[in-house]
Amino acid sequence: MAPRGIPEPVLIRGTGLLGTSIGLGLRSAGADTYLSDPSPSAQAVAVDIGAGQAFPGDHTAAPSPGVVVVAAPPDVAGQVVIDSLVRFPGAVVLDIASVKGAIRREVDAAVVGGTLTPTQAARYVGTHPMAGRERSGPVAARGALFTAAPWVVCAAGDTSPEAVSAAEEIARVLGATVHRMSAEDHDASVALISHLPQIAASLVSSRLQETPAHSLALSGNGLRDTTRIAASDPQLWVQILAANAPDILQILYEVREDLDRLITTMEEPLAPGARLDIAQLIAEGNAGHARIPGKHGAPPQAFAVVTVIVDDTPGQISAVLQDVGEAGVNVEDLRMDHSAGHEVGMLEISVLPGREQDLTDALTAQGWKVV
Repeated sequence: MAPRGIPEPVLIRGTGLLGTSIGLGLRSAGADTYLSDPSPSAQAVAVDIGAGQAFPGDHTAAPSPGVVVVAAPPDVAGQVVIDSLVRFPGAVVLDIASVKGAIRREVDAAVVGGTLTPTQAARYVGTHPMAGRERSGPVAARGALFTAAPWVVCAAGDTSPEAVSAAEEIARVLGATVHRMSAEDHDASVALISHLPQIAASLVSSRLQETPAHSLALSGNGLRDTTRIAASDPQLWVQILAANAPDILQILYEVREDLDRLITTMEEPLAPGARLDIAQLIAEGNAGHARIPGKHGAPPQAFAVVTVIVDDTPGQISAVLQDVGEAGVNVEDLRMDHSAGHEVGMLEISVLPGREQDLTDALTAQGWKVV
């Protein structure tokens, strides 16, 4: 059964990770979905894995879409949005690019230049699903990719209610949580919570290029966590950073002030007040980190951590979790670390404060080595 509130069929223009994932999710929900991509091979893969039907090349024989989802790269998304508004006169057009202001400005400029009419432009709404993977392309797509993820809808003052409704319904059908923001607020927000972390991870990772192997052998979760997203696609990030440069620059200026402050302090670390300044800088980081929403978006809280030593053999992690479940303790978070030079791992199980001792006793009784 097709989902209510989504004008069909849905045409997805772009079959990368996100576009194909949207197709898989909508098809699973019963929506009539078509796919189009400049790359025949990418489109073919997306069709083969069930994300939708190929949109006919002969547009005279093609169905008229009710919604067009533009999942093109950021540097061409605006052009594809404008083309879709012109080519498909009855369709709501939404894009899923990670920067919204630049595309909105392209649409507005097309109205001023006469390429679009105000009525056509009213069918466009910018959106941004805050989801992704380190892998790219249609083969990495997952229909459940957007489950519980924020999906920002950036309607302008002249955006039609029908366009907003269709965009929000697609987000809900895919399991996402809808957030409404202006394009300006969105771009300022992602500059801080998404683009700055990418820059920081890449800058830290760039320092590792000539690092001796014996030094890297000492690295643990701290370095891995800090640099994980440094493996992202350079071509994509060139487009994102260029499109959102004004908002990112403002934050980088502020970070530069903090770095200059720290450098000045570290040049004379024993000077009066220097250690206090270092402590304040770390404390400011503590305060900022404490504001990041915790589980299910709730206010963050400190969890107790139970660390279990497990052998590097199949079935160990599942066996531990089975015993945790039998102890009646809920796992709030889970992470794995490995001990350098030893064939053992350390499974860090986060639980609510007050359940730490119960879990420690239960696992110890089952023969596990608990730190």
